[in-house]
Amino acid sequence: VLDTKDLRVFKVTVNGQDAKFVFGENHSFKGTPLEITLPFELRRGQEAIVEISFESSPKSSALQWFNKLQTSGKKHPFLFSQLTFFFPPLLQATHCRAIFPCQDTPAVKLTYYAEISVPKELVALMSANRDGEMPDPEDSSRKIYHFSQNVPIPCYLIALVVGALESRKIGPRTLVWAEKELVDKSAYEFAEAEAMLKTAEDLAGPYVWGQYDLLVLPPSFPYGGMENPCLTFVTPTLLAGDRSLSNVIAHEISHSWTGNLVTNKTWEHFWLNEGHTVYLERRIGGRLFGEQFRHFQALGGWRELQNTINTLGDKNPVTNLIPNLNEVDPDVAYSSVPYEKGFALLFYLEQLLGGPDVFIGFLKAYIQQFAYKSIVTEDWKKFLYSYFKDKVDVLDKVDWNSWFHAPGMPPVKPTYDTTLANACVALSQRWIKAKESDLGSFSSADLKEMSSHQLIEFLALLLLEDPLPVSHVKRMQQVYDFNAINNSEIRFRWLRLCIKSKWEEAIPLALKMATDQGRMKFTRPLFRDLYSFDKCRDLASKTFLEHRASMHPVTSMLVGKDLKQDQ
Repeated sequence: VLDTKDLRVFKVTVNGQDAKFVFGENHSFKGTPLEITLPFELRRGQEAIVEISFESSPKSSALQWFNKLQTSGKKHPFLFSQLTFFFPPLLQATHCRAIFPCQDTPAVKLTYYAEISVPKELVALMSANRDGEMPDPEDSSRKIYHFSQNVPIPCYLIALVVGALESRKIGPRTLVWAEKELVDKSAYEFAEAEAMLKTAEDLAGPYVWGQYDLLVLPPSFPYGGMENPCLTFVTPTLLAGDRSLSNVIAHEISHSWTGNLVTNKTWEHFWLNEGHTVYLERRIGGRLFGEQFRHFQALGGWRELQNTINTLGDKNPVTNLIPNLNEVDPDVAYSSVPYEKGFALLFYLEQLLGGPDVFIGFLKAYIQQFAYKSIVTEDWKKFLYSYFKDKVDVLDKVDWNSWFHAPGMPPVKPTYDTTLANACVALSQRWIKAKESDLGSFSSADLKEMSSHQLIEFLALLLLEDPLPVSHVKRMQQVYDFNAINNSEIRFRWLRLCIKSKWEEAIPLALKMATDQGRMKFTRPLFRDLYSFDKCRDLASKTFLEHRASMHPVTSMLVGKDLKQDQ
């Protein structure tokens, strides 16, 4: 029995003999099981080669086909796959089955080999090692690319992209790929990749995948990044021009150990992938930019978690670290809970068990113990207890039940060094407390000592409070000129702040950001805020409908729900 979704199957053979096959009952978002009857009895140890002739649907939920106008170069079409959509109920249903028949679960790992035929002016890439290319013997206008992935992976990590792509070498094992218009900018932005890889190897053990390439996708890519092995996919919204958003690269690099090598067996245990990856990402940041920076990022993550739980509700079962995915409301979006609640647990344990140097020893041993396997939280916890067998009394004091199975904020808050956050808090408090008569006291000098990370945090703190009076955001624009900043994380929070304060001049800028790119982290909140602002509700809906066709199908579906277009 194999999983399929929207596939047509023409023929199945087993060891060359025709085999009978039928489709089982259709399960809405899960698709349809393909049941194959073996034409002979298999003996123990006998090899069976099952060959399936099939085709995917043009509407496949796993593939996005762009016409040439949706690309940067406007000359050639573009295709990319995205097999994971992390929001219930699709959390359990990775979308690999919408490309080919497979055992579509992270519990099963496989190696793969592929030959991809494409028009010769385009390039094909996969989440695998590139094994060369050759002219297509059957069609002189095409060529064939060969790929192999010899490390066993769950099928949600199979990835394919085809487009007019160019590459630049940015390290001994790293090329950055993008359309011509973005490739040099991308090479500059991600130049720290090798330093991050070396740091990660030092922390987590050898990098087993050979190549580590980066691919910058068209703007409608719905995520910040996707950790496809050998070929991380990233959004062009990371191209800030100052390398300040490279923590996303550190995150995707970290997945080479936690997620891709040690994998959650079911999506309920998604925190094992993401909590450990955020922990490693921040350890890399700490090594490269100092321990105060790591604590600053960690504290920002705690605030992000508070934000998410305020939005979802502190009794909502989706805020459990290990949610029961059968009970979850399908409209509740993918959230920061597995990332930030998972990280908070690991950061708390680090402080409890003897500090960063002690805890990284555990993490390295954990990766070694479970590499190439898929596991659940109980496996992780048993290993934690055996590794720290001299500290069982300390571990027994942890309120495991609340950490794993209670909704809302964690039962304990770790300790944070607040040095870098203090400036953000102080400035945000000045704005919150300022009366009209105090607005003259603000000047561009307020930001002189602040990094772009601190600007993001300053704006995030203001977003947690009641909206500022419109006079305040106008003054903020006068003295800080946030409209001129292209860093997507700063711009996103600034525009949300303006819309929440009902500053009408920001409406066109917010609509432009919501439609110029399709990263769900930005597009959904911007559209939701615009829709909540009575002055532009109709314009928000109209703009969405005009741009809907060029959005990623999943982004389009979710924004449609947010704007009450699709009941």
